[in-house]
Amino acid sequence: MFENGIIIVGGGHGGSQLAASLRSEGYDGPLRLVTAEGDIPYQRPPLSKAYLKDPAHDLLPLRPESFYDKNGIQLILASEVESIDAGARTLRLSDGAVLAFDGLAIATGARPRMPPIEGIHLAGVHALRVAAEARALRDRLATADSVVVVGGGFIGLEVAATARLLGRKVTVLEAADRLMGRVVAPEISRHFLGLHRGWGSDIRLGTPIGRIVGENGRVVAVEAAGERIPADLVLIGIGVLPNTEIAAAAGLSTDNGILVDDAMATSAPGIVAIGDCVSFPHAALGRRIRLESVQNAVDQAKIAARTLLGRPEPFDEVPWFWSDQGDVKLQMVGLPFGATRSVVRGRVEDNRFSVFHFADDRLLAIDSVNRPADHMVGRRLLAAGLSPSPEMCADESVDLKGLAVKMAET
Repeated sequence: MFENGIIIVGGGHGGSQLAASLRSEGYDGPLRLVTAEGDIPYQRPPLSKAYLKDPAHDLLPLRPESFYDKNGIQLILASEVESIDAGARTLRLSDGAVLAFDGLAIATGARPRMPPIEGIHLAGVHALRVAAEARALRDRLATADSVVVVGGGFIGLEVAATARLLGRKVTVLEAADRLMGRVVAPEISRHFLGLHRGWGSDIRLGTPIGRIVGENGRVVAVEAAGERIPADLVLIGIGVLPNTEIAAAAGLSTDNGILVDDAMATSAPGIVAIGDCVSFPHAALGRRIRLESVQNAVDQAKIAARTLLGRPEPFDEVPWFWSDQGDVKLQMVGLPFGATRSVVRGRVEDNRFSVFHFADDRLLAIDSVNRPADHMVGRRLLAAGLSPSPEMCADESVDLKGLAVKMAET
């Protein structure tokens, strides 16, 4: 059945997990993982934090190289997949090699969105998604005095906090009227605005970038709202674009991501796709979405492995995310789309609180600041479809963990 084996395209969290899951599910045929990067699959979240802070901090492998050797997983590093022939079940690499497959997994992730503005290609203008970009950013950050971050989302704010810890002057330009506006509650946005300003960053809301100014090919300033802001380094953090080009060229259905069903199968037989590059049907929302998170990629990889082996199951995991900014941990579980009411548990002024989002009386999502227990109980509640009342969630005298157990028993 698997004479030519299975090929995984992409060496991120999802690709590495898919390889591991195929073996744990009993697949013992040929297995190859192709990645455009020269490093074995590594942890991505530290790139904007610990990796930037410490020149001695190396990449943290998701699994040691010995794992791949022991499990017969061939790593093909620094190789771009140029094209896929879904009918012939072959793919062509950048070195001209043609590989045949019986099953294929596309885990190509996403790339930073770069605005079409003047100066975007100057030296000193960076994005951050992969190790090569992190290395370049770390080298530049070591000598920069003034840093301008374009975008007040997770990556931008994580880098801003790290740069401030290193003593750099930091300006954050956010075009919207609040930070992290697409993903967190207004209460969370306001809190992190205060935190970053308290750490010394100049946060400017409602301020889109105009152009990037250079001298002798290097960035020296950013223009925004009619003002020239000095900059030795500019980080662009305004979101990502899914890497769907090779899938679309192969005839797979795409629309803001590679379209997959609830078992991660694409429109082409024998081909699955996972992670940041896919649009999948979300059971609770009743519509397609694309999620950018480590957890989502890992959980989808486990489902995709079973699909490739002829044992498909529906993907219905509750999404969760996190962002470490300075010494503050923000954790999110669920999706707040359609929320009609929110309540706060804990004290915002203590820098330890959670915001519970409800659609009427149905719990949808929880945003937690330095409240890991709330986050964990929230994951349990949402996974079980349980909804304590908003009043209970706001009342700190209520033991939510114990309540979750009692509700599950009834």
